Amino acid sequence: MAITMNERFDLASELPSCSALRLGEEAPDFTARSTRGVVSLSDFRGRWLALFSHPADFTPVCTSEFVSIARAHDRFAALGCELMALSVDSLFSHLAWIRAIRDRFDVVVDFPIIEDPTLEIARAYGMVGPNAMDASAVRTTYFLDPDGILRASTCYPASVGRSVEEMLRLVAALQRVHDGSALAPEGWMPGGDLLAVPSHDVADVLAALAGTDWFYTPIKDQA
Repeated sequence: MAITMNERFDLASELPSCSALRLGEEAPDFTARSTRGVVSLSDFRGRWLALFSHPADFTPVCTSEFVSIARAHDRFAALGCELMALSVDSLFSHLAWIRAIRDRFDVVVDFPIIEDPTLEIARAYGMVGPNAMDASAVRTTYFLDPDGILRASTCYPASVGRSVEEMLRLVAALQRVHDGSALAPEGWMPGGDLLAVPSHDVADVLAALAGTDWFYTPIKDQA
């Protein structure tokens, strides 16, 4: 599909004007130009995806994030999780920034960075308000499952960078509990103890052995 200069991206479905995407909802599809060619959100169906936005190219905090995320790309890939970034900057700005990152840090950013010059995607996902004039508030990450359903999201201010280690931990935790067989407790790391899903049946609750907490049962991870 050819995209002209005046047709920066073409929405693949009707996006709401401004509505925060909620957990358990399907992420709206879109098709946009990127540093890896024209991409659609639906291209990533069947795989986990971390879709993350940043306020602007050539800014210090964003640069620190992209260097770290690019260096961890193989670790995301090992989890079966793809990466896709987004900002208000033009494709040409993205390309120049990628070149600057490579020259300055010897790091290649090889995941797609899409352009959102009109903030249409940012507004559709609720990253910014309907009357926002810039993307200064946009540093959001959406963790989507293979069906394109939002399973977790984080939002940071422009002045604070994300933790790549936490992004990786969260992907691993979401994948581990995705089948509903267990729960991930505070600070869970792969291989750590999980929590049993408590029964909602009063008979099971009353039959629990004395001295046991039916609502809090650590279990060994058998995965």
